[in-house]
Amino acid sequence: MIDRYSRPEMARIWTLENRFRAWLDVELAVCEAWHRLGVIGADDMRIIREKADFDVDRILEIEQETRHDVIAFLTAVEEKVGPPARLIHLGCTSSDIVDTANGLLLAQAGELILKGFERLLSTLETLAFANKGRLCMGRTHGIHAEPTSFGLKMAGFHAEFQRHVARFRDGLESVRVGKISGAVGTYAMLDPRVEAIACEILGLAVDPISTQVIQRDRHAHFFTSLALAAGGVERLCVELRHLQRTEVLEAEEGFAKGQKGSSAMPHKKNPISAENMTGLSRLIRTNSLAAMENMALWHERDISHSSVERVIMPDSTILMDYVLHRLSGLLSNLRVIPENMDRNLAGSYGLYYSQRVLLALVESGMARQEAYVMVQRCAMQSWETRKPFPDMVRADADITARLAPSVLDELFDPGYYLRHENMIFQRVFGRS
Repeated sequence: MIDRYSRPEMARIWTLENRFRAWLDVELAVCEAWHRLGVIGADDMRIIREKADFDVDRILEIEQETRHDVIAFLTAVEEKVGPPARLIHLGCTSSDIVDTANGLLLAQAGELILKGFERLLSTLETLAFANKGRLCMGRTHGIHAEPTSFGLKMAGFHAEFQRHVARFRDGLESVRVGKISGAVGTYAMLDPRVEAIACEILGLAVDPISTQVIQRDRHAHFFTSLALAAGGVERLCVELRHLQRTEVLEAEEGFAKGQKGSSAMPHKKNPISAENMTGLSRLIRTNSLAAMENMALWHERDISHSSVERVIMPDSTILMDYVLHRLSGLLSNLRVIPENMDRNLAGSYGLYYSQRVLLALVESGMARQEAYVMVQRCAMQSWETRKPFPDMVRADADITARLAPSVLDELFDPGYYLRHENMIFQRVFGRS
């Protein structure tokens, strides 16, 4: 199922070929470490470097007999290398290789995901500045509240994704580690310097203390950072889906020539991309729960985590990579509809001015609750009669006794709501 969401670069990372290649990189780094420490001689090391390789089909064939993937892998490599292969995997246990290789694979996937974040941030920034000053209705509880701008909406999502990127970078560094500490992590059959040298060659940090495995709180950190980002994706997609509703229609997804929206209703243009990403975001979050469940292993290790990670490592990274790029594409082709924003602003008859009138009355010396009742009375009349709220206010003798016509004219200026827009943009983007 996940195959349909695999972009080529990300899909390549999780192929069997690349997985076994990462294992071989770890084994070779360990051999190089032993060589530097004088345990593996120059001639043997030269042969290992030249001949160490594998054939995926051969590994799978051997695994049918051994029922152990790492032993099958080592056997296939030994067939290529010959006698010096006895020095491969010296002092190591399977998890030394698999966990360290997972650090390499997750780092590769993480770097691609960071590129997806960068593209999305750039797209949001472009959309925010393109719609800066574009007045639209702000809503709370789905009900008209006060005006905002479409640029501010997009700036808010940009700020959120900056936080998601920071969290993901931390999560990525949590798993960018290796361990070559042997069975139960005591280095009994190893020299700790082997671990330090091998991890340096591989570009990984050394896990300060491991058991037979790297502790899975690191992986939970990685996957929960993806889950939070998926929550941000869904929040943005829910906003876009709402804005495309027929009754709102302030923005809509691009609709390609020849595209069809419904098998039954030819008129339909549905927010299918946003809906699809909403669903995939839920799946990414679900996988993070599995990652957290993996933290509690028996004693120094069991393998209950292994089967889970064979699913969630490729699936979550593939899905997040796909979702980030698809969302960027959606936003790049988003149709923003200013005339409908204006229509919707007019649709609440200027009721969004109510707080301005309330505060003006308070500033005039009136008690807040007395002023509230007075303004609410005009607001309810406006809503029930479908007449403009400013007209109701200007016709209210109690209010006009406090506020002069010139003051009211100033209160009913929609531009007032964006007077701090530049400041907010400066905070978010460093420029306005």
